[in-house]
Amino acid sequence: MDADVIVVGAGLAGLVAAHELTSRGRRVALVDQENAANLGGQAFWSFGGLFLVDSPEQRRLGVKDSFDLAWSDWQGSAGFDRTEDEDSWAVRWARAYVEWAAGEKRSWLAGHGITFLPTVGWAERGDLTAGGHGNSVPRFHIAWGTGTGVVEPFVRYAQQAARDGLLTFHHRHRVDHLIVEDGTARGVRGTVLAPDDSPRGVASSRDAAGEFELTAQAVIVTSGGIGANHDIVRRHWPERLGTPPAEMVTGVPAYVDGRMLDISAEAGVRLVNRDRMWHYTEGLRNWDPIWPGHGIRILPGPSSLWFDALGRRLPSPYLPGYDTLGTLGHLRTADGLVGHDHSWFILTQKIIEKEFALSGSEQNPDITAKDRAGFLRDRVLGKGAPGPVDAFLRKGADFVTAPDLEGLVDRMNGLTDKPLLDAASIRRQIEARDLQMANPYAKDAQIQGIRNARRYIGDRLGRVAAPHRVLDPAAGPLIAVKLHILTRKTLGGIQTDLDSRALGADGTPVEGLYAAGEVAGFGGGGVHGYNALEGTFLGGCLFSGRAAGRAAARQTG
Repeated sequence: MDADVIVVGAGLAGLVAAHELTSRGRRVALVDQENAANLGGQAFWSFGGLFLVDSPEQRRLGVKDSFDLAWSDWQGSAGFDRTEDEDSWAVRWARAYVEWAAGEKRSWLAGHGITFLPTVGWAERGDLTAGGHGNSVPRFHIAWGTGTGVVEPFVRYAQQAARDGLLTFHHRHRVDHLIVEDGTARGVRGTVLAPDDSPRGVASSRDAAGEFELTAQAVIVTSGGIGANHDIVRRHWPERLGTPPAEMVTGVPAYVDGRMLDISAEAGVRLVNRDRMWHYTEGLRNWDPIWPGHGIRILPGPSSLWFDALGRRLPSPYLPGYDTLGTLGHLRTADGLVGHDHSWFILTQKIIEKEFALSGSEQNPDITAKDRAGFLRDRVLGKGAPGPVDAFLRKGADFVTAPDLEGLVDRMNGLTDKPLLDAASIRRQIEARDLQMANPYAKDAQIQGIRNARRYIGDRLGRVAAPHRVLDPAAGPLIAVKLHILTRKTLGGIQTDLDSRALGADGTPVEGLYAAGEVAGFGGGGVHGYNALEGTFLGGCLFSGRAAGRAAARQTG
């Protein structure tokens, strides 16, 4: 055989699985359709957020968290409703993951040299119900180094294993078939792609230069999701989210194409929960794109006013940073919005300086470089918007500014094919909101959320602007941001048991075949259910990749 185990996909889950194998002396063939510059895959580009429960960082900030609270939040968000079938393993994966996040996860990460910012973010604040979707407390721990820093130790392990003769890289090898004979995985077969020296993330050639076949005792599929393949996204777009957008921006490189899902199904693997997916509503067209249709997500604080394409303020809980898929569903199903693929933030200079962050390692150079002094200087003590945010404000196609609301709306209408917004209507809505600012209490749910957020020291210091009237000239100029749907994550996929063994159509494991990461719905075919609590995508790759590597090592021992 060519190796003890073949790992298909050199993203984070694949690298973690490879490390678990090579650290136990197993020989690994690591196969990926991209070149060596793309080791780490999509995770390299991420913000580096990780979901942890009752961490020292939380406790230092006065956050009281527990497994019970986190598990309640997870179940309320996931909404598992296929527990006898498609969710049967996903529920078990979910509980195991939350137990890991509340237990060994942080020390395991520290063992790999991964540390965290002292502040903890409060992502997905939820649907405003105790038992529903959302994080009750801040749990979004950002790794020093962002996603690049999370990936780095596992890239280093793989390169060392290659030098030690335990791992062989097969770059520019595209898997077209899983070889399964008599119910047992034997290897992979596919196309050798022509050499391509494109930089990381840039779309590469698909010209064929030959064929290949590799054999092993086991195969682990870690090939990622569907986010760059808009045709597949639309094919599986669920009715509950309304009509698929005609235009979307892409939050992942072009190689996140979903090919291995159908290839796995052809080999007899069971795919589940394909109608579950995670796309953001706060996408921007990147003024400096790397891959085709490159979009960047705003990580918003809670103060921007959100309007649909027709100029109607979004109702609660569809507020910035609260309920991603609920907001997406509203924007795709509300009256009059079919045919309109955008929405709007309206905010002030005061808000953008304090509250705007951009997802992605390249959009956070201070954190990616582990520049602690720079982080403190620019984000906590500094004035003005962070450099990458300011660059979008000056150069981004989706930003307009004006000293007054009428001028702002006029410029907003200039970004659409025909004018859809009425300045007088938007003024009435903003003035009604601004009247709520006169007291430290209010009936407006968004203002209640702002004041609630500022009771948390992490938000008050670095994430939430002091409450103010949007139409206060002293807080200006006014800013509007045209928002697009940004494709990102696959929440369903290959169904696996707790050892990451891929299950066949009859629900029994396919001998020697494993799956981990996004292609497996981050474990079990859908560990998140319908909704993610954020910080759980990288963590899902780590957890499921670790399980797959350990189980395959036991099989091949």
